[in-house]
Amino acid sequence: MHPVPALHHLDSPFVNFRDFDIGEGSHGYRWISAKRFRLPMDAPDDRTVLAALIAHPQFRDTYDGAGVQNWPRHGQWWLERITPGAYQAVDALTATELIRTWASRCGDVPQELEARLVEHLYAPIRTATSRYVLGELPDDALHDYGPIHIDFHELVLIDRPAATLTLLVAADD
Repeated sequence: MHPVPALHHLDSPFVNFRDFDIGEGSHGYRWISAKRFRLPMDAPDDRTVLAALIAHPQFRDTYDGAGVQNWPRHGQWWLERITPGAYQAVDALTATELIRTWASRCGDVPQELEARLVEHLYAPIRTATSRYVLGELPDDALHDYGPIHIDFHELVLIDRPAATLTLLVAADD
């Protein structure tokens, strides 16, 4: 395997469903976090790039409101249990349908929210040269207060022509 390339964190757009009129009785405690990184032009194979993401300090986020911390957790899992091999390659249609199904599970998605999803998710999914979804991890990979989300979906988008890597997390709490 090649040396792990350095990723430079660019920004972290956040889409909060509570900012939209979802309708009465709909679950509005849903959100999507995108962490975008500059990918070196000479970045090696995707598995090495995934290793660089896992090693990056921005990956240490439990998505529980505490933000990025210097702790051995990511999402609901112990950081040490997440490896590049835990990510499964998917095509653009599969990645889009994963998010679209999750977003509409509690009813119709308002037009304004759909426009935001197109901009921040569906367009980057479509233009990415490779896409990965975090696969199922064993129960013992859950950290001490891990299962706080109802759903937790994680995608990694690698766009080599644009020299970007995007970590997308879509969850409910």
